[in-house]
Amino acid sequence: MRPLHRRLRPWSTLTALVLVVVAGLSGSASAQQPTAGSAAPTAAGSAAPTAAGSADPTAAGSAAPTAAGSADPTAAGSAAPVEAPAPTDAAAAPTAAAPTAAAPAGTGSAAAKAPGELPFYEVLARRPHDTSGNYWLPKGANRYGDGTDMMFIAVLALSIFFFVAITVATVYFVIKYRHRPGHKAQPSSSHNDALEITWTVIPTIMCVFLFYYGWRGYYRMVTPPQKALEIQVIAQKWAWNFVHSPVGVSDSNLHIPVNTPVRLVMTSKDVLHSFFVPAFRTKQDVIPNRYTYVWFEATKPGTYRLYCTEYCGRDHSQMKVNVVVHEPGGYERYLSEADASSQVASAENGAKLYEKKACIGCHSLDGSPRVGPSFKGIFGSTIALKDGTSVAGDENYLRAAILNPQAQARPGYPPSMPAFEGQLKESELMSLILFIKAQK
Repeated sequence: MRPLHRRLRPWSTLTALVLVVVAGLSGSASAQQPTAGSAAPTAAGSAAPTAAGSADPTAAGSAAPTAAGSADPTAAGSAAPVEAPAPTDAAAAPTAAAPTAAAPAGTGSAAAKAPGELPFYEVLARRPHDTSGNYWLPKGANRYGDGTDMMFIAVLALSIFFFVAITVATVYFVIKYRHRPGHKAQPSSSHNDALEITWTVIPTIMCVFLFYYGWRGYYRMVTPPQKALEIQVIAQKWAWNFVHSPVGVSDSNLHIPVNTPVRLVMTSKDVLHSFFVPAFRTKQDVIPNRYTYVWFEATKPGTYRLYCTEYCGRDHSQMKVNVVVHEPGGYERYLSEADASSQVASAENGAKLYEKKACIGCHSLDGSPRVGPSFKGIFGSTIALKDGTSVAGDENYLRAAILNPQAQARPGYPPSMPAFEGQLKESELMSLILFIKAQK
């Protein structure tokens, strides 16, 4: 029988080979990480560039990823992903038809906006989200996201190392010590103190280090600064609603200032949802009848993708919106213009409320029935009610059906719509009515 140190000699060669493989994998992932200078910055006040071959960056297909399981997918059939610099908040908003030349800062007020021209914050929210990054995750944009990446790489490298080592050792021993005619089994030692101490102490040290760095990162992620900006988040099937304090501006996209700690206070109106922004390395469940919290500090202006990552029903895959990180001064301008715009009753604002208030989950626009009746053709028709009576589908009916839907219940539909009495401003209610009237 050979001495123990000679029997273990092949393991030194195996260990060296595994380390080379792990180093190669880590180097490959690092090589795919773009350098800071890879994206060409946009000069202040210049028009924002679009992807090659695209005249309008707001096209629906350019912003909606469809690949399931991908951290940050791009639209199918689009050109190769290119990091598009975010337009400056001081630039004037381009029209929906084509970008226009930028206007000087401070001139893009809601009142001075030309007919058909989108507000600057809508343009930012419709830009393609940032798809740059490495093989595993998009490029980080959270001040405290590096620790998550380092922990991920460390656990991945250790997992690969031990998987390869154990698999190779198993195959090696199966082949070397297989039963063969004429060979007698060699007696082996019942134990070896040095070897047993080694394979106990080394993994224990690894686990202690992983626990320490994991706990330190977790504690930092759940402890926001005292003066963090607070935003209320309400999730429901199948929409997000972000309420920006103290003015109370609500939006289906999340708008935040750059280099400012932001704390989200989140709850759900119906089922379990999950808030996930890959670029921020941030994920937190959103639960009915209780509050959950998450905080982050975005370091780069731009547009990033936000997903619901807890299956919540039929349109779960459509519950994705954008996070707009504003340059200094842009967030305050957003609050001012969005608040002024929300005071005006219009079908355009009604379309936003149709998504923001989650009407889209129960009421279609094409005549197909869902949980509730379709909005198509409802105005001007005769509405049959559950009690056997009928009413004219006019403004009074629409108002009553929104504020107290159970009093206007229709046959064949479950009583699942909540009452909006006291939850809508008069301008919001009128905007919804104008939007429904336009669905002919």
